[in-house]
Amino acid sequence: MIKSIDGCKRIATTIFLYFLNKNNLLFKGEEKIISDSTLVAITLLLAESKPEEEIMVNVIMNFLEW
Repeated sequence: MIKSIDGCKRIATTIFLYFLNKNNLLFKGEEKIISDSTLVAITLLLAESKPEEEIMVNVIMNFLEW
């Protein structure tokens, strides 16, 4: 989970976006799969949440429609 230190949040966000990109979860052809506002919402949700990892994973998987 993303800790409450700003540097950790930035690093975690970058790694999350890298993961999505490497797994072809950001674009389908030229079209975005996840909107910018959804990515922001997911990141803020993770940053503000308590470490209930399983719940957060399920929420993110629903956003990704997996």
